[in-house]
Amino acid sequence: MSDKDYQQIVRDLTGVMRDMHKGIPGTMQGFAKLADTAKAAGALDAKTKELMAVAISIALRCDGCIGFHVRGAVKLGATRAEMLDTIAVAIMMNGGPGTVYGAYALEAYDQFAGETST
Repeated sequence: MSDKDYQQIVRDLTGVMRDMHKGIPGTMQGFAKLADTAKAAGALDAKTKELMAVAISIALRCDGCIGFHVRGAVKLGATRAEMLDTIAVAIMMNGGPGTVYGAYALEAYDQFAGETST
């Protein structure tokens, strides 16, 4: 579909973020703590929170965010059907751009889950 390789996007950003951590350790540690706390299971389970982050990533049109959060959702056991439901909510909230970035999120899911598009 597109030429975006979400696994490579995540790898590339991870390296740059390591460099950022060296330069601004307090900020990066604070952000990591915020992310870990926000994604921890509470009234909502961790997978649901990660899928929410995917929907927001689509709405914000953030390729790196899509990569990291789709990978996180896959690691937490999200199914392709759950990803499609998440994409549907993002489209509802974001219209046409949500449709385009929803397709990118599905492509990222297929890359991380090792599936092929049908």
